Amino acid sequence: MAVLTSPEYAGLSPKQVVPRLADQGEYIASESTMYRLQRRSGLRNPRCRTVERTQVTRAATLHQATGPNQVWSWDITWLPSTVRGRYFFLYLALDVWSRRIVGWRVHERESADLAAELIASTCAESGVDPVGLVLHSDNGKPMRGSTMLATLQWLGIVPSFSRPHVSDDNPYSEALFRTLKHTPAYPRRPFADAAVARAWVARFVAWYNGEHRHSAIRFVTPDERHFGVEASILANRHALYLKARDRHPERWSRQTRNWAQVGPVILNRPAAQPAAA
Repeated sequence: MAVLTSPEYAGLSPKQVVPRLADQGEYIASESTMYRLQRRSGLRNPRCRTVERTQVTRAATLHQATGPNQVWSWDITWLPSTVRGRYFFLYLALDVWSRRIVGWRVHERESADLAAELIASTCAESGVDPVGLVLHSDNGKPMRGSTMLATLQWLGIVPSFSRPHVSDDNPYSEALFRTLKHTPAYPRRPFADAAVARAWVARFVAWYNGEHRHSAIRFVTPDERHFGVEASILANRHALYLKARDRHPERWSRQTRNWAQVGPVILNRPAAQPAAA
């Protein structure tokens, strides 16, 4: 309880607390125990009501990423301004395998030219060879604009698109935008201007890439997975849990928590194909 109410962990859920403690060489209790204590003590925050989503069959084209910079996903979302009806547009690209945000821009309009500039500059700044890179997006006008498609062809990037009128075919970008707009740090008031929006997005990207333990990649940060240091981190967590079980075997009815590395990531997995264990 002292840990759960401490300034360092008070705003985090147990699924974020447990791996952070493990990375510091500490094992106190399991996630379920921490959730039970939070419920008993009234520490649980009310969950946001979510809309039930309908399962859909994915697009036919399948892309598999076995490492960083093989498959990227990108999209555009609106950021509110103080002027009614006016928005800023966040262009954001992420690596599907590591979930790392690899490039972003905030502009005052939607444009295929601006989208093309984002992808080209991101490849150059990251030192990524774009030939053969798969870039997935939905079917918006900036995604299929002539300038955007010509830039992808010139760079040797393979374009991939969602099926028409099926928003769920770009799940990685959608999940990222959901995290962005539901984080407690998201401003309650609209952004005063584009500079303010860019400053906030820069802070979010630094936190998301470098501090956020992502549930889909075994609660390591996107930076740790992208730059190849997750193996040692997960191995240390596994060793810590084995020691904890040896100290108190009566508390373990089954195997220790799975801290194995997450394998390949598949984009547009067919509905009939089961997910990897």
